[in-house]
Amino acid sequence: MPAITDISQLDPNRHYSYADYLTWQFEERLELLKGKISLMCPGPNVKHQRLSMQISGHLFNYFQQKPCQVFAAPFDVRLYDRKKLLLASKDITTVVQPDICVICDPDKLDEQGCNGAPDWIIEILSKGNSKKEVKTKHALYAESGVKEYWLVFPYEEVINQFVLNDETGQYQLTNSYAGDDLAVPFLFPDLAIDLAALFKEG
Repeated sequence: MPAITDISQLDPNRHYSYADYLTWQFEERLELLKGKISLMCPGPNVKHQRLSMQISGHLFNYFQQKPCQVFAAPFDVRLYDRKKLLLASKDITTVVQPDICVICDPDKLDEQGCNGAPDWIIEILSKGNSKKEVKTKHALYAESGVKEYWLVFPYEEVINQFVLNDETGQYQLTNSYAGDDLAVPFLFPDLAIDLAALFKEG
């Protein structure tokens, strides 16, 4: 099989696996969503990166003396149905790069990234994110067992907090934080993020 050195060599109609993904040798960033190629937005803007750095820094400080670890994109996360056992690379068809994720099980970490669902994922929407992409990831994160999922809206200055219902396997919108609220994760109730400070420019 010839080496894939240019993204144009990929077939957008074909289904790929993580084993394929590992062989690609080009600079463009993409994700695999159920085997389908999903191109990532061009370089994030200043607002997106500022929020990512502020949230990541806050979480890094909080988790320093705790067993959980925080990672920021680019960082590969391999997802699959939480009802399935650990899968081989050829059987994994979803690889995402969340803006921020928290992983509390060290056995899920390897040299390539995270193999299985993080405990908490935070996605910061860019103007290039489509509703379809957001909806697809929402379903994938629930199916794979991500316990908590935050969706950050930089321009509306809102954070939607979703918590996984173990019985239904679906997310419930637990809170919608805005204004001068303190955003408190369900998994870590002693952590609070001041939205007024978070969204303050400069």
